[in-house]
Amino acid sequence: MWLQAVLWKGLETAISIPLTIGLEPSMNIARAMGRSFATSRINRKRFPRAINNIRDAFPEWSEDQVHEIAVNSYEHFFQLAVEFAHAPRFITHDGFSRHLHFTEISPALRALLARDPVILISGHCGNWELIGYSIAMLGFPMHAVYRPLDNRPADAWVRETRSRRGLTMHSKFGAVKSLPPVLAAGQPVGLVADQSGGDRGVFAPFFGRLTSTYKSIGLLAINNNVRVVCGVARRLRPDETVPNWPAAATIGPKSLRYSVELIDTFGPEDWSSHPDPLFYLTARYRRAMEVMVRRAPEQYLWMHRIWRSRPGHERHGKPFPPQLREKLASLPWMTDADVERIVERSRLDVAAAAKA
Repeated sequence: MWLQAVLWKGLETAISIPLTIGLEPSMNIARAMGRSFATSRINRKRFPRAINNIRDAFPEWSEDQVHEIAVNSYEHFFQLAVEFAHAPRFITHDGFSRHLHFTEISPALRALLARDPVILISGHCGNWELIGYSIAMLGFPMHAVYRPLDNRPADAWVRETRSRRGLTMHSKFGAVKSLPPVLAAGQPVGLVADQSGGDRGVFAPFFGRLTSTYKSIGLLAINNNVRVVCGVARRLRPDETVPNWPAAATIGPKSLRYSVELIDTFGPEDWSSHPDPLFYLTARYRRAMEVMVRRAPEQYLWMHRIWRSRPGHERHGKPFPPQLREKLASLPWMTDADVERIVERSRLDVAAAAKA
């Protein structure tokens, strides 16, 4: 316990540095550190992974584009660390409108005002923490699922600072039991849902390739008849202007300027009639996350092992299952070309695994 306290004191000191020198200088330093770290020798495993992931997602891009987005992803990651420290200071009831610009989110607001069970889904794109903040600032008690930090004092700090802004944090390890009563009470729950679900997850399309996603999220939605709202808090680029948002141009640090964007919203009326509701629901929010990433590819954490887990037929070197092809074709947004791209990519993955 004493070691955790010592480590927390060091971390607390590190957090205080950007708070002391200010947001703008801290963000400039973070960008420079991210750019330097991206191609450093100590990052020689994860940076090539980011390169390969971006190539898979955007095969039409040049190598220069791929490399630049990979570096930008690290710049974004380091900036997030600064923003996480500063957010409790800037995202307040009095000041949040200077930093968060809300686009057309009325469908989500209608569900929240009706106190329907709502799950808000985002991915590791933009600043996912600000999604929860933004809903809380609009006056809705917000619950967010997170992975508790191993360091207990640091974990307590996260919980305490977030609770001051109307966020109740739920450990991912007990969420299956703690969330249904929250949803039944009409209080929204926020989830970052693009982690790998392992070999037993639901394999849904993501940039033309099957990727694993946790079953628990879809089952939580189905079992509680929720409305799923998919959104992203996208960092505005330095030269990006927003019509009818004069506050951003005149007040507060411009580095912390985000556009809160609704990507998709759907409910039981959409998946209940589908032959495989869990597959439909998972594939639909995976599709929404792909849209998020395409809007700001430099703000996605490409260094993650996005396509690590593979479906059973690939692991065992078998042909693409006809049943899976049918399920893909049954998704309303999928074209024949989309399905064939996934089948072909799966075939290439099987061939690559056989050579390994």
